[in-house]
Amino acid sequence: MTVQNENEYEDLLGLWSDLESGLGVLLGSPTSIQEFEKRIRQYDRWMQDLLRRDTDVGLYLLFQLASNSSVGYSASHALVCAVLCHLIGTELGIAPEEREGLVNAALTMNIAMTALQDELAQQLERPNARQTDAIRSHAVRGQEILVQLGVSNPLWLGTLLLHHDDSTSKGEFRTIAPAHRLARILRVVDRYAAMISPRKSREGRSSTDSLRSIISGSDPKGDEVGHTLVRAVGLCPPGTFVRLDDQQVAVVIRRSQQANRPFVAIVLDDSGTLLKPPRLHRTANGNPGIRAALSASTVNERLNHHLILQLGAYAAQQG
Repeated sequence: MTVQNENEYEDLLGLWSDLESGLGVLLGSPTSIQEFEKRIRQYDRWMQDLLRRDTDVGLYLLFQLASNSSVGYSASHALVCAVLCHLIGTELGIAPEEREGLVNAALTMNIAMTALQDELAQQLERPNARQTDAIRSHAVRGQEILVQLGVSNPLWLGTLLLHHDDSTSKGEFRTIAPAHRLARILRVVDRYAAMISPRKSREGRSSTDSLRSIISGSDPKGDEVGHTLVRAVGLCPPGTFVRLDDQQVAVVIRRSQQANRPFVAIVLDDSGTLLKPPRLHRTANGNPGIRAALSASTVNERLNHHLILQLGAYAAQQG
């Protein structure tokens, strides 16, 4: 389902917002939730259903949210990571039970530090000793909490436990144990999503800077997960900002067959003035091309997102 008008935009935004806020309730008070495991699986299916409607619109809304607000950071981060893990898993063709374990681990990986994660996103100073201890132990503690809540799936539990374990970076991706393979995916996604998201203490980084940091620090042969992330969402995913060769600024609205040539909506002219209305540009058709990815803080103007996504709907119809 592409966005054809303002009502469709508001409806779809409301569904994604409801999913995020509901996830926030689950993660914030897990012991008060009946049939916790069943509820997480329901949220996974809800997420998949929204992505089936229109993956590009879903990515646009998620990246705009992740890069523009640090309020409710923990739930937002978990949802972004779950979506990226789902898309990477699909791109890699992993088995359904592995995809489910990976996505459920992404949704719950910080369950032992939900409130702390929200606190840290709003904090200017570095973590204190108490916070540092909680960060270091959150994977072990998270697994313990899930077991107490009745979760028994070994891939879910194992992936969560290992998602900060350096040992998962060793060995050929296709031959290491499933939980290590899934944890490697989650580690990359967790780092990438954290880099693009702002904190009180710093601005979010651009999508390409985040990807470059991840891939350049991997095995010299090339990290399969990082490159799969590029194939799945593009160098500049929908919802992220770019500067064009002619100095205009655009927001990416749809992926194309080429990871570095998406459809964009030009929102600022070369002098930084807001364009009304925004203008569709197919970077695959020629100049101007994309010169650089930008952090969300570069664009301070209030954008008309439903008009921007209508351009994406038009681009989808035109092919």
